[in-house]
Amino acid sequence: MNTTALTYVYAVTQPTSALDQVLPALHGIGTGALRLLPTAAPTATASGGGGSAPLAFVAADVPERDFNEAALKNHFEDLDWLEYVARAHHDVVQAVAAHAPVLPLRMATVYHDDHRARQALTAQHHAFSQRFDQLRAHTEYGVKIYLTPSTAPDTEQAPVGSPAPPVSPGKAYLRARKTQHHTREAAYQEAQQAAQAIDAIATRHATHRVRHPPQRGALTTAQENVLNDAYLIPDDQAEEFQTSIAEAARHFPGLRIEVTGPWAPYSFATPPPEPPDASSASGNPDAPAAPPQLP
Repeated sequence: MNTTALTYVYAVTQPTSALDQVLPALHGIGTGALRLLPTAAPTATASGGGGSAPLAFVAADVPERDFNEAALKNHFEDLDWLEYVARAHHDVVQAVAAHAPVLPLRMATVYHDDHRARQALTAQHHAFSQRFDQLRAHTEYGVKIYLTPSTAPDTEQAPVGSPAPPVSPGKAYLRARKTQHHTREAAYQEAQQAAQAIDAIATRHATHRVRHPPQRGALTTAQENVLNDAYLIPDDQAEEFQTSIAEAARHFPGLRIEVTGPWAPYSFATPPPEPPDASSASGNPDAPAAPPQLP
């Protein structure tokens, strides 16, 4: 392997013949060709039971100068770079998911070389196999609630046909702030009611839920995100789940309720503990780093 390159790992997969055919046509970060790094033949479980299916990392070379510890620390302050890498990573995962089972890994999961990556996969083979068993025939969907921002401060209106009484600038400001406060309180109450309605729907359909922090910052929309949940939905209930959320959204016209997906199970493919040779320091080439969420 080129000493100026690191091994970037996108996901864990169970190799299929269809994936072997499409992988050469996929493109990830930069110009590195995608490849599979498989473990050995099916391995026995830790409890001594039967064998489990072979696994492989979906991997590619990336320039060491862009993904070493110092470079990552700098890049994680660069929103353009973050968005490019996050979207490229996501595109590879989604493309693989169309042809094979997949467990997405976090953005910037890199190893010094293929040998280190294979060691990590072998060490975590049993745990990854368990995750595949738990997620089979399920798909991730996201549900987000947004408050619609006011385009201008609300003010008290005088009766039609009556001259507006003179108001000092200070009093006008306080009135506007008070009205704005009441408007936002009402919006938050409506959002809470919507969240309760979504919870009731999820109780009927979802097998697992992850509450992500509301999205903030430059990669988000202008609207305020107040709920950002992920749900693991059985495939045979996905259509009913989406329809139920859409019907519930019509009862909350002051909000934007958005269903996203289907996604590969990003929120439910928690990687097992890092391999013994991997450091937890931010930006270390062997340590996973959490990505910004895609809007």
